[in-house]
Amino acid sequence: MSTLPKIAWIGLGIMGAPMAENLLKAGYQVTGHTLEPDKLERLAAAGGTPAASIAEAVRDADVIITMVPASPQVEAIAYGPDGILENARRGALLIDMSSITPQTSVDLAGAAAEHGIRVLDAPVSGGEAGAVEAVLSIMVGGRQEDFDTARPLFEALGKTIVRCGPHGAGQTVKAANQLIVAVNIQACAEAVVFLEKSGVDLGAALDVLNGGLAGSTVLTRKKDNFLTRDFAPGFRIDLHHKDMGIVTDAARAVGAALPTGTVVAGLVAALRAQGDGGLDHSALLRGVERLSGHTTA
Repeated sequence: MSTLPKIAWIGLGIMGAPMAENLLKAGYQVTGHTLEPDKLERLAAAGGTPAASIAEAVRDADVIITMVPASPQVEAIAYGPDGILENARRGALLIDMSSITPQTSVDLAGAAAEHGIRVLDAPVSGGEAGAVEAVLSIMVGGRQEDFDTARPLFEALGKTIVRCGPHGAGQTVKAANQLIVAVNIQACAEAVVFLEKSGVDLGAALDVLNGGLAGSTVLTRKKDNFLTRDFAPGFRIDLHHKDMGIVTDAARAVGAALPTGTVVAGLVAALRAQGDGGLDHSALLRGVERLSGHTTA
């Protein structure tokens, strides 16, 4: 019989499904719940146990992991008679890996403590590919002893695993991550249009740029998207729009100026308003093309 903790996983989307599967590969017993039947079938095919409700999923779990789109969804699954806090056992560890506001994480930790449930906020970076390959960067907020308990589990999901401070700190660092990623993608998109309008071989140019100081994980991961104009979602514009709202609001609260970030947040919002919210965030290239009057074959 396995001595590993029993896992409940809530939210089996683009990120959650492969992450839960990596825990199964590492030998964990995973019971999952999501609103999409096909995702439950995928979990079962990978060796997990589908649950018909949150209550069923979390009832016997030692660790509960949530991966849902935003703060309202975290609150919906955590609170209320059918939620996690009312149905998980005392002493369980709740790890929220969603990207939400820092204050939502702080509030959740306080509410969970009243039920005897420990909490970590542990958002991730690395996109779908990082989730599939188990090389995510995981930024964690919460108590050191809870982080130490969760570390073996995190090691099945990612490569860079850091406790950043108390409750909410992980979400604050994730907000900064999303700021950097959005600005980086925007800069890459502008460079792509500039290079193409100048008649340069785009593939060759991106290869040499990525080998120098302009190189980045963003360019490595998104280069093929730019070259092929394949914007199938790994991380949707809709979600990055949400995250840019989080970072701009949080920065305003602490008095930090985001001159470039605010501009990029507006460009993300504009792309979403133009109907591209369901595309990958590398589709920021489409916005630059429209502004430049540039079309590709």
